[in-house]
Amino acid sequence: MLLKTFTFNGFSENTYVLTDEATRACVIVDPGCYTVSEQAELKQYIDENNLAVAAVLLTHAHIDHVLGCAYVLRTWPGTPLLVHDLDRPTLASVASYAGPYGFGAYQAAEPTGALTAGEPVRFGETELAVRFTPGHAPGHVVFYHEPSGQVIGGDVLFQRSIGRTDLPSGDLKTLLRSINTELLTLPDATVVHPGHGPSTTIGAERQGNPYLV
Repeated sequence: MLLKTFTFNGFSENTYVLTDEATRACVIVDPGCYTVSEQAELKQYIDENNLAVAAVLLTHAHIDHVLGCAYVLRTWPGTPLLVHDLDRPTLASVASYAGPYGFGAYQAAEPTGALTAGEPVRFGETELAVRFTPGHAPGHVVFYHEPSGQVIGGDVLFQRSIGRTDLPSGDLKTLLRSINTELLTLPDATVVHPGHGPSTTIGAERQGNPYLV
């Protein structure tokens, strides 16, 4: 599996394109592309690499992670948009506050399917395990690719930090439980690709993350 990182919008959100090397099928995780130039950057990468977009996957549905959903669905018609059922209300609420946050051109997108813990996502010959990790958002999930030892982690675990819990539906105890049961149980060498900032490893955060001591 190939992984490409883009950093989009004013929140410096990480959007990921995961590609199955055998078939060139790909999934877009948390499309945050908002401006025309950001959208063009994503499209250029997909076009130049002859990728077939199989799905849009959302770790969760806060505004910075979904700004590009409508663009992706418009550009690649018929693409499934998958989110955990508990984060459907989170996605639906974005339209009510996008304007005050400075994203007046935001266009809403409707999910077409659900992500469920224990039910893997498949594209081409690649399979991602879905792990339920609430605390930052009620329907937050992460995607684990065991063969390459990588996690697309959204806003759960960062380099020396953790996701915010002061937002609506956030809860610190729930987030810490998610980290301990769904992430820290993975091998230390597992690379975590977060929703913001640089990638890290489970081992590095187990040893040095001040929130996990």
